Amino acid sequence: MSNNVMVEVRNLKKYFPVRRFLLSKDYVKAVDGVSFQIKKGECLGLVGESGSGKTTLGRVILRLIPPTSGEILYKGKPVTKMKGEELKEFRKSAQMVFQDPYSSLDPRMTVFQSIIEGPRIHGIDVGNPEEFVTRLLETVGLKPEHLYRYPHEFSGGQKQRIAIARALAMNPEFMVLDEPTSALDVSVQASILNMLKELQAKFGLTYLFISHDLAVVKYMSHRIATMYVGRIVEVADSEELFLNPLHPYTQMLLASIPIPDPKIAKNKPKIKITGEPPSPIRLPQGCKFYPRCPFAMPICKIKEPPLIKVGNNHEVACWLYE
Repeated sequence: MSNNVMVEVRNLKKYFPVRRFLLSKDYVKAVDGVSFQIKKGECLGLVGESGSGKTTLGRVILRLIPPTSGEILYKGKPVTKMKGEELKEFRKSAQMVFQDPYSSLDPRMTVFQSIIEGPRIHGIDVGNPEEFVTRLLETVGLKPEHLYRYPHEFSGGQKQRIAIARALAMNPEFMVLDEPTSALDVSVQASILNMLKELQAKFGLTYLFISHDLAVVKYMSHRIATMYVGRIVEVADSEELFLNPLHPYTQMLLASIPIPDPKIAKNKPKIKITGEPPSPIRLPQGCKFYPRCPFAMPICKIKEPPLIKVGNNHEVACWLYE
């Protein structure tokens, strides 16, 4: 693995058992053979419909839930085999900001208690705790007087800033941002996104940015990966993906972005894709997008396409380009 790669995922799978009848068992294939790399200092955007496995993938990478199979390498070291002090160091270095700030903060803990808890558990010397937490609050745009308030006293945007400060308290190198602005008003979203970009530049952070909002992902990300029912179907540089989307599913996602100008919207190419994503318990044979794809061919029904390189930093899993 290159020294420039922070995170590498190889054929990662996460299946959840589901009991159908008394003696039979099925599996929800939430993540089904995913492979990609995230370079140091970059932001990889991960997009897809609800239920495509984005959040599960983020949690498996951080070992919040164990993988069914596959490898996760963090700075060249296998995360799944980490134990003791090595795992403790990984926990400090890799942090997650959850989607819902209302439920990710303990309502019985003050802001100070929430932020200082991680450093205390890991034995990190922060000097004067109050000064340390105050500096973090100022870094995320909050004030010293917020130190001893409780979560219910804050707005949604302020709560998410507290959650980000809590993650920064561990001095991480890698952060999984799981739809960090989806529960916020649009005006608040912009300020949080700008702050995340500034923090990335200031601290040299590496991001996995999960979202279903393509406009937000384009603004934040250097590269974007499209995920469909547990699999990565396209990966490309941010500008390249928007200018030249190759996979029909990516084209569908981009076509769904609303355009405020009706004249431009009228001339926008429309891709008609019907149906719903298949059940993650009973996935179709071959390409998982086959039942909804307007360009489907006989081979798509039989054989699943591999993720192949079709250009500079552009990969796609589709038989149209094989």
